[in-house]
Amino acid sequence: MNQNDMNQDNWEPRYVISVAARIVGVQTHTLRYYERIGVISPYRSQGNIRLYSERDINQLRRMKTLMDDLGVNLAGIEVILRMTKRITELQQHIEELELELKELGGGE
Repeated sequence: MNQNDMNQDNWEPRYVISVAARIVGVQTHTLRYYERIGVISPYRSQGNIRLYSERDINQLRRMKTLMDDLGVNLAGIEVILRMTKRITELQQHIEELELELKELGGGE
């Protein structure tokens, strides 16, 4: 299995809210609250059932760790998640620019 397949699997919606809550170690109402305030956005099935992916579960675990172990509040977590997303985007952009430079003969 290559890296792209693993990434696709990470995005595949597969866990209903009760299972996701059990995996993460929180109550279902907590996950509903996180969705309401925009911290997490699970996939919605045609029947409007929330389905969480591995990526969602991992993000929820990071959030729980930040809250439980470091005492970060939800506002802080939102900032951290936005910054993490932006850093990832910038890293991808740098990789694209490096590849472009290499293709133009400017790289080694």
